[in-house]
Order: sequence, then structure tokens, then C-alpha cells
Amino acid sequence: MEMVILIGLQASGKSTFFRTYFANSHELISKDLMRNNKRPSRRQAQLLTAALEAGRSVVVDNTNPTLEDREALIKLGRQYKAKIIGYYFDSTLQDCLNRNQQRTGKAKVLDVGLYATLKKLTPPDYSEGFLQLFQVAIAPHGAFNIQPWEVEQTDGKPEV
Repeated sequence: MEMVILIGLQASGKSTFFRTYFANSHELISKDLMRNNKRPSRRQAQLLTAALEAGRSVVVDNTNPTLEDREALIKLGRQYKAKIIGYYFDSTLQDCLNRNQQRTGKAKVLDVGLYATLKKLTPPDYSEGFLQLFQVAIAPHGAFNIQPWEVEQTDGKPEV
């Protein structure tokens, strides 16, 4: 059983990555699907607990920018002995802003949201409790370039 945590700016490709690699094998948990919920973090924890108790693998598709955001998820995953795997989406702010402009309806995020996430975005580290970490970049023609996380990372933040 796995808990996959996606980490990165809005419009960096996380949801497309989920649909491409995990939709057939993992349950999606995303606060984007809880827009009308007054306490999305609590609801997310409930859904994660239910899935993990049932032995189902999950993907947490949020920006998960801070150590604190990930800490609660990792703690819950460990409680159920899930393999904790992180995917960090390496994308420039400008690329995310451009992709976001192509979105419509509720999928489109205000630009200020991307800037706010960038400001607090902290790349993941094995010391947080990840079993595996990967760096993901969008490749030509909508494919993904997935590389094992290098232990000697730079700050890893997207370029402004």
C-alpha cells in the first residue's frame, strides 16, 4: 500500500500526472474536490484514513508546499504502514502561469495563488520520512520526465 504525495506549484502538471500514472491503481485525495467543505484538511484526513484502513493506495494531489503540510500526511501514512513516496514537480513560475491561463472555470487559479505557493514552497527531503522521492518535469508533447531525487539538491525552488 502506498501514499503518494505530489508537491509543486499549481499548474505544474500534478493532476495530469495522477491521471497518467495512478488513476487505475490509486485513490485520488485532493482538496480541489472539496471546494465547498469548510474544513478541507479535516475531510482530507478522514478520506485518507478510510482509504488506508481499507488497504487502498492513495495519491494526495495538492500543492503540499511546506514541511508542515507534508508532516501530517506522512504521519498518517506511517500509522497505516504505507510506503510514503513523493513527487516534486520542477517547473518555472512562468510556465505554471502560462498553463494556468489556459485553464477555465474553477480549475483556473488567481496568479497571486501561484506567487503565494512559490513563497512557501520547500522541496521535500528524505528526512521527512519519504521512502522514495522523484523529481518530475513536463517534457515535450505533454510527457513527463521522472528522475530519482538527488540527495545533493540545490534549493529546488522554481525559477521566478
